[in-house]
Amino acid sequence: MDAVAATVEGLALAEWLRYSRWGYATVNTVHVFGIALLVGAVVPLDLRLLGFWRSVELGPLYRVLSRAAATGLAVAIASGLLLFAVRATEYAALDLFLVKIALVGAGLALAASLHFGADLPRLAPARQRVVGAISLLLWPAVLVCGRLIAFVEV
Repeated sequence: MDAVAATVEGLALAEWLRYSRWGYATVNTVHVFGIALLVGAVVPLDLRLLGFWRSVELGPLYRVLSRAAATGLAVAIASGLLLFAVRATEYAALDLFLVKIALVGAGLALAASLHFGADLPRLAPARQRVVGAISLLLWPAVLVCGRLIAFVEV
């Protein structure tokens, strides 16, 4: 893993981002935007699954918010890969980073199981509450882990 991380750090794009004031700042801003879009879509959907706003029909809400969340996730992953490349060896050695990646994987697995498997609006209310609770724990945990990475050292 160290060799792969070192190779990634040595890429021309990673070098440019490491020394480019506005390049890194731009990618970091795009990453924050992606996270905001993801969490901003997931939280209201999860709260609806937990029983809030029962007067709001779940089907249309799910269609809109799941697409917004997917877009935010795609933006966050793409920009996150660029940010990772800048300090790949450091990040790869951080337990907190590995926890974040595992949580993202769990969130992706949950989302994929709903998108490609179970039809969320047709799930029993009890199962909807379970899905909402798990998601409401996972994605903010990803957010917290990601934010804390800036404050820990290898």
